[in-house]
Amino acid sequence: MRRFTIRSKADLIAAIDEFGILPFFSNSIAGFSIEEHIAPRLWFTENEGPWEWKGPVIRETGCGYGKFFEHKAAFVSPRWFLTLANFRRDGYDFDARCDDGLVALKDQALYTLIDRNAPIISKSLKQLGDYRKGGNKGFDTVINRLEHQCYVVISDFVYMTDRNGEPYGWGVAEYSTPERLMGAAFTDAVYTESPEQSYEKLFAHLTSLFPDEDADTLCRFLR
Repeated sequence: MRRFTIRSKADLIAAIDEFGILPFFSNSIAGFSIEEHIAPRLWFTENEGPWEWKGPVIRETGCGYGKFFEHKAAFVSPRWFLTLANFRRDGYDFDARCDDGLVALKDQALYTLIDRNAPIISKSLKQLGDYRKGGNKGFDTVINRLEHQCYVVISDFVYMTDRNGEPYGWGVAEYSTPERLMGAAFTDAVYTESPEQSYEKLFAHLTSLFPDEDADTLCRFLR
């Protein structure tokens, strides 16, 4: 991967478009993250930076965003998200996976809530699913698994507002399914090749970005 510096939202969008996959945080592949390429003045400072750009980037590019790799968040361009979803879903839409007994009941329950109410922010989703002390447990584990399998994505980040209508705090994740967020562009193309073909494309793509990286490292990252 070439050296570059992200200084603006436009730079971030250009990087996602160029590389197809761009994790937010550093990971097992050195140099493969926004964290390692962001201008230092924008990383955990008072300046507007990648934290504030996440929602606008998702909306403007139509990319997939979620914890897709090593339990960490990443942007994936629309083209490569189709390939990733086909690989991770192993040829199953969610209903077919349920029919074959491959989905835990708690995963099915949370997915159904998202599918019926999307887009929905995490706070509302937890209330609907009774994820609270004394109620259901494991929200983070289940939502992360659904994201990793590419059945659920983060569709935006919503800011709470004060009595004056001013936003405050961190953006709250809003969830959807790729089918609802991306529509026919996703549903008409996601299962057009075998999962094995999708994996080979992803592996070849990462190899082209990191020709000197150990093959086992790339394989573990994708899986």
